[in-house]
Amino acid sequence: MTRENNDGWDMNKRFKNIAVLKGGFSSEREISLRSGAAVAQGLRDGGYSVTEIDVQSRTLSIPHGIEAAFIALHGAFGEDGGIQQILEEMNLPFTGSDAESSRISFDKVLTRERLQAAGIPVPRGEVLRTPDARSIPFPLVIKPPREGSSVGCHIVHDEAEWDAAYADAVRFSGEALVEDYIPGRELTVGVVEQGGDSENRDLHKGIHHLQVLPVVEIKTAGEWYDYEAKYVTGETTYSVPAALDPALAEALQAMALHTFTCLGAGGFGRVDFRLTPDGRPYVLELNAIPGFTASSLLPKAAEAAGLGFSELCGRIMELASTPR
Repeated sequence: MTRENNDGWDMNKRFKNIAVLKGGFSSEREISLRSGAAVAQGLRDGGYSVTEIDVQSRTLSIPHGIEAAFIALHGAFGEDGGIQQILEEMNLPFTGSDAESSRISFDKVLTRERLQAAGIPVPRGEVLRTPDARSIPFPLVIKPPREGSSVGCHIVHDEAEWDAAYADAVRFSGEALVEDYIPGRELTVGVVEQGGDSENRDLHKGIHHLQVLPVVEIKTAGEWYDYEAKYVTGETTYSVPAALDPALAEALQAMALHTFTCLGAGGFGRVDFRLTPDGRPYVLELNAIPGFTASSLLPKAAEAAGLGFSELCGRIMELASTPR
């Protein structure tokens, strides 16, 4: 039974006054503003008092009375551990992964190293600092190691496309990650924590239970799920749940769960896959703070699992913590 105090507040909730951190100053600012606005409304619909904060610098000011923060920042200073480190130092509970896990999952090179050590399949890859050091044959994928939303990411088919793609990818950090292009289907699997002792988060000790969501298939009008397909064209379609053999779907969900725990993630996340025509999955990355509008992939999967948008936001919010 829900208990309420005199002002109608649900006494079963841990927090009442919430800050939603959105915007930021990365290449994904506009997407973050949309995610943050949607999360703020979802939390308000769930009965929270919400203050929206447009983060525009590394100096963070939290109003008096805020009890916890929902991080809806994408990209640098959102997913790379920067904002998490500040909130940890402020001892303010926040949603999602801690600073160290965020740092690893945002860095595609560190992610690859961690997943390979755990036996999770990833595409063959190499880090380049000069364009003539490439050893992976065409077609290939080139991307900045520390960017999101496919910014600076290209499929390169031949030598004629190489120089321009390399120059675009390397401009973000002075190096580029090159991987085998994996033909096949684009799939993603969300993971959301549920229940447990939110004051003492420790995934490795199993204090929180993890719910793995239905597999989503992404079908684009173009060759792959790039920035245009995600946010611009409106031609991308999604199948939830994906039309897969049940055993294969379960294998992908298990791999997503393994990836999430291997990277020490918390709260929620989304694991992206490529599936070859002969049914071999490869993990591309973990999105520690994926898009969070009502039409984004994680909320779509949650809805298919019977978890509405406001309920999803509330569950993640209630599990906010300050890592110790």
